[in-house]
Amino acid sequence: MRAVLAWKETIREQCVYDLAFKPDGTQLIIAAGLRVLVYDAADGAIIQPLKGHKDIVYCVAYAKDGKRFASGSADKSIIIWTSKLEGILKYTHNDSIQCVAYNPVTHQLASCSSGDFGLWSPEQKSVNKHKVSSKITCCGWTNDGQYLALGMMNGVVSIRNKNGEEKVKIERPGGSSSPIWSIAWNPSKDEHNDILAVADWGQKLSFYQLSGKQIGKDRTLTYDPCCVSYFSKGEYIVMGGSDKQASLYTKDGVRLGAIGEQNAWVWTCRVKPDSNFVVLGCQDGTIACYQLIFSTVHGLYKDRYAYRDSMTDVIVQHLITEQKVRIKCRELVKKIAIYRNRLAIQLPEKILIYELYSDDSSDMHYRIKEKICRKFECNLLVVCSQHIILCQEKRLQCLSFTSIREKEWVMESLIRYIKVIGGPPGREGLLVGLKNGAILKIFVDNPFPITLLKLSTSVRCLDMSASRNKLAVVDEHNTLLVYDINSKELLFQEPNANSVAWNTQCEDMLCFSGNGYLNIKASNFPVHQQKMQGFMVGYNGSKIFCLHVYSMSAVEVPQSAPMYQYLERKMFKEAYQIACLGVTDSDWRDLATEALEGLDFDTAKKERKKRGENDNELFLADVYAYQGKFHEAAKLYKRTGHESRALSMYTDLRMFEYAKEFVGATDPKSSRILMTKQADWAKSSKEPRAAAEMYLSAGEHLKAIDIIGELIDIARKLDKAEREPLAKCALHFKRLKHHGYASETYSKMGDLQALVQLHVETRHWEEAFSLVEKHPQFKNDVFVPYAQWLAENDRFEEAQKAFHKAGRQNEAVKVLEQLTHNAVVENRFNDAGYYYWMLSMQCLDIAREQRDEMLKKFERFQHLAELYHVYRSIQRYTDEPFSSHMPETLFNICRFLLNNLTKDIPPGISKVNTLYALAKQSQKLGAYKLARYSYEKLQELHIPSRFQESIELGSLTIRSKPFHDSEGMMCYRCSTNNPLLNNRGGVCINCRQPFIYSASSYEVLPLVQFYLEEGISDEEAVSLIDLEVPHMDEREARWQDMDNGGIL
Repeated sequence: MRAVLAWKETIREQCVYDLAFKPDGTQLIIAAGLRVLVYDAADGAIIQPLKGHKDIVYCVAYAKDGKRFASGSADKSIIIWTSKLEGILKYTHNDSIQCVAYNPVTHQLASCSSGDFGLWSPEQKSVNKHKVSSKITCCGWTNDGQYLALGMMNGVVSIRNKNGEEKVKIERPGGSSSPIWSIAWNPSKDEHNDILAVADWGQKLSFYQLSGKQIGKDRTLTYDPCCVSYFSKGEYIVMGGSDKQASLYTKDGVRLGAIGEQNAWVWTCRVKPDSNFVVLGCQDGTIACYQLIFSTVHGLYKDRYAYRDSMTDVIVQHLITEQKVRIKCRELVKKIAIYRNRLAIQLPEKILIYELYSDDSSDMHYRIKEKICRKFECNLLVVCSQHIILCQEKRLQCLSFTSIREKEWVMESLIRYIKVIGGPPGREGLLVGLKNGAILKIFVDNPFPITLLKLSTSVRCLDMSASRNKLAVVDEHNTLLVYDINSKELLFQEPNANSVAWNTQCEDMLCFSGNGYLNIKASNFPVHQQKMQGFMVGYNGSKIFCLHVYSMSAVEVPQSAPMYQYLERKMFKEAYQIACLGVTDSDWRDLATEALEGLDFDTAKKERKKRGENDNELFLADVYAYQGKFHEAAKLYKRTGHESRALSMYTDLRMFEYAKEFVGATDPKSSRILMTKQADWAKSSKEPRAAAEMYLSAGEHLKAIDIIGELIDIARKLDKAEREPLAKCALHFKRLKHHGYASETYSKMGDLQALVQLHVETRHWEEAFSLVEKHPQFKNDVFVPYAQWLAENDRFEEAQKAFHKAGRQNEAVKVLEQLTHNAVVENRFNDAGYYYWMLSMQCLDIAREQRDEMLKKFERFQHLAELYHVYRSIQRYTDEPFSSHMPETLFNICRFLLNNLTKDIPPGISKVNTLYALAKQSQKLGAYKLARYSYEKLQELHIPSRFQESIELGSLTIRSKPFHDSEGMMCYRCSTNNPLLNNRGGVCINCRQPFIYSASSYEVLPLVQFYLEEGISDEEAVSLIDLEVPHMDEREARWQDMDNGGIL
């Protein structure tokens, strides 16, 4: 981490007590002297001084929405300013103002003085103030704006809610001798709990949860802290104080380094929102802005990448399996080095050496092997199997894991690059690049460096090929230079390179990155380019390791392009090596083909083994085929069970007669394939007639039609009298599923029977129906299959109608009876009523032929339809939590149903449910006698357990009610008062007149059913009804009691 000064300003003879950033980071508000100063945060230019206070301004704070800010002063006043730098409100306390803080959610302002604190909101007319027992020095709101923390001179932290009530009290061990001087809540959204950082003048930094529970132990400081500030995401803390500098800490309180030394106490510090800029305010009036630059600390060895995270942790990532392991060091990680099974981590006062638990290439478990408890200053760190290498400018030191210095090399120039290039344990080789252009090889057990090359420019990056014969160098001009190490000859050079790496598995392949491109070069062939973000740091097999910002990723790169470059030059062995890194199956086949054609049988055989083909006879067959010995090749193909290859060989060579002999008559599938290929060849040879015949023989009708021409055109040209050719065309269309063409052909022939059959077979029902409308004689041929098709697709109602249309009444009735039975079984009583009504209508249609029997069925089905229809309401009342019916309606429905259940009870209808509903509604409506009767009847029946308790309770409570009903039911014929329920059903107990019920509420309507005497017409009957009622003696009144008639 480095701190770079961005700008610096000085306010003469004034202490900078506080500062605050505008939430968008554009402005900086500073409390200095009697004024509030507004600065441009980008360059430190003053925008405007604000006057309004009469004494020293101690504190400032900006609202989260950026619309207003506040300042507090020793003159006991608070001023609210707008973002346009205008004062809009001023209120006072009884003592000088020490600190202010805006609620991040509600924008409520907390202002704290020596003796109290106030809470003000824009919508309030007054400030709510609360007394405190000690001077408040600092304050801060939680991220959700629910709680306010107050730091006090007596060493107490008081946490209050939005109303100012104390919820938590934290008492620090030092008491008043360790006043709380600064607090801050961690703004991170990733933390599960609100975390409060507390700094006191007992030189301690502590962390607490909102509940008051301390997190970890106190962190001891070496100075009196005056300010604490978090980064925007809560990952770091900045603190300043009496040590005249600001320091950077982790969120856990581990010190990472200093940020700019000053000449006076650092009284305040703030981090610019969403950035790495920190502004300090000092006692001598200095305002300094620093940019913090966090460098990448990492190490890479093959497919293992180790990097620093959160400044104190190390994460080791396996780039192939994507596994990660975190090592917590709890101190600043300065350097990282990784090699084979070793990992070295340099901390400020020691170096930790880790090793893997096992030799497994995928193992990610590290354990500490050694600790070197010494402080080292170095620019670069390298680890080997038994040593660590420290690089400091021109000096290289080799230390054992027990901290013994075994070797030291002093170079003639600054060391710019160092890398371990492998070797036996304890004798590894190092590749070193110097600023003066020298490139050296050093063995850790040899005191004498070996000079490999001497360039004229500084070395930026180095790598050596797998066989140690070639050296790739990137110089300070971003030029890639590749040398032969033995002859020192420059093999080639490429521009625009910032990093380079040889493939660890292939001698002649390297890659380099630069200008947003990844470049892959094989031998002396042209470079293959593709876009890439970041820069390349490693090349292993077909994977290239790319570092973008702080993230390392493995990019899979196909090796097809360099493989084909080798194939073009007939360099089959080199192409095979490239293919082994990773190419597609088709690339492997191309390699084998090219190798066979080039008579490189060794490479071709290796390729086949790579694909799992180990049959030598099959390989020999391919060789015979390339040598022109086709019959011998065919015999070997057949012997190895690869007849298809022989067939493909003969057909590719247009040797169809040999192919037919080879296939014979035993395999019809192969014969069809052969015929199709021969037809393809005939078509390309301009022999369309022969090709069409072959396609037809092979079953390729579409191709045959394409060759002969549009078959429909032929059919249209034929006369309708030529029935045989037209029938063949139509049959052909049917086979090819050309329904339209087949229909047109049958219509031309006038073959209506065949046309109907075509529509039915192809399920073109609309066309079939339109044909039936014109020709009713085909009704059965259409509707019966249609009904069967509907029934197969679970469309039973439509199937019943189709059977009815086809005149199949028995089938139609059977379908409806099955539907009603299913509806009753599944308790779908509405559907059952509807289906019974449809059955009755069906019977009424049939009654023209079988009058008596069907009329009886009609009446029975009508009666059942009504019963199931009304029972649905009762079932909903008993089974569902809510009912849409009024109590009177349910009461009438139950009576109607019970009056009609005097004989057999239809399946599915529960007398228990009906009596239960009637008892409930009777009791509710005051029909206590009927309710008592219903409960008594229920006791005679088997009652479900869910009703048991309710019925027993109802039976007891009904005994306290009168033994009569509030009203009866009057007969509108004889005026007899009938009981609400009678054993004779829905008729008057006196005159046997049937009651007429309302279809909606099931009340008894004031209607009487009667017959007209013979000779009275309908018009005369209406006129008689309209006459005034004559006054008659009751004994003279006569009524004709009939079973059927009109309704008055």
